[in-house]
Amino acid sequence: MTDDFEQWGFDTRAVRVGSHRTNEGEHSEPIFPTSSYVFASAAEAAARFAGTQPGNIYSRFTNPTVRAFEERLAALEGGETCVATASGMAAILATCAGLLKAGDHIVSSRAIFGTTVILFQNYLAKFGIETTFVAQTDYAAWERAITPKTRLLFLETPSNPLTEIADIARLAKLARAKGCLLVVDNCFCTPALQQPLALGADIVIHSATKYLDGQGRCVGGAVVGDKERVGKEVYGFLRTAGPCLSPFNAWVFLKGLETLTLRMQAHSRNALALAQWLEQQPGVKRVFYPGLPSHPQHPLARKQQQDFGGLLSFEVEGGTKAAWRLIDATTFISITANLGDTKTTITHPATTTHGRLTPEQRAEAGIGDGLVRVSVGLEDVEDLKKDLARGL
Repeated sequence: MTDDFEQWGFDTRAVRVGSHRTNEGEHSEPIFPTSSYVFASAAEAAARFAGTQPGNIYSRFTNPTVRAFEERLAALEGGETCVATASGMAAILATCAGLLKAGDHIVSSRAIFGTTVILFQNYLAKFGIETTFVAQTDYAAWERAITPKTRLLFLETPSNPLTEIADIARLAKLARAKGCLLVVDNCFCTPALQQPLALGADIVIHSATKYLDGQGRCVGGAVVGDKERVGKEVYGFLRTAGPCLSPFNAWVFLKGLETLTLRMQAHSRNALALAQWLEQQPGVKRVFYPGLPSHPQHPLARKQQQDFGGLLSFEVEGGTKAAWRLIDATTFISITANLGDTKTTITHPATTTHGRLTPEQRAEAGIGDGLVRVSVGLEDVEDLKKDLARGL
């Protein structure tokens, strides 16, 4: 495969980049399920370990199948390099551990995955890295929270579960002015719908478990960025600490990337139709979906995204009891906290994905007891409406 892929379109990159055919002449990328590699001589082994000769050393940090996935995702996001990890949370940890030290400070959106909040405030804090949380769209609060010790701004956009949209270019400009890095979790849009690096972000995070896989098969993550910070510092943490991606999972993600655009367009189409229908249903207080004109950041979403994605949430009257009753009334929608699957999933964020947060933290994040999150899949949207109508 040619390395000169810059002239290719997005969908060609999603199918072709990272394919390095072996002497066997295979058409589909092979899986290399090996822990180690054989060297031609002691001198070659020494050169590989010293870093003076490129090549495979040990599959904790060098594996051809994982490398193929890294090359393809970096090409889709427009980054110089990618480091694949064991999970999306491992990607966030590797980024923070590789780039930060004791005494450093993070400013993070409050509208992020509950486990990311726990990582920042319960675990990074143990090592002297403090975090200040701010409202995702309060840009004055972002600026006020930055101190001379701030090294990193972190957000996910759209957010989970309220689909809040942050102005990436605006935050990138602020980060540059203050000497900080802007890290964007892009797993809900994927590069098919949004490319944060092109908008000024420094690093992109992915839970490949979600839409990059697309069928709920494997767990994995990725960090995309430049050769210095991601290629050396984040990679150095992965090599030493070992939160690595398995070759089989990398191969599954490679196959997922081949259909990424088609799937994200279909997810977006179904989600918009379902969101429009939910807005008309009695008992639904509010629908959160960036594709709706009622969404407060709808114009921004239209500007910085190619489409609006497959994630939506809505608030029902009656709190937890009503939300659980609605969820339990569905007959085929999957009750699971995972998302990004071809199968539609439904969950109650206050008692699942964000259940480890305190009631005060959930209130600050806007996650009420009546909130229901739906990851809209690829089923017939009329069937999805009927299934949700049972509980409404």
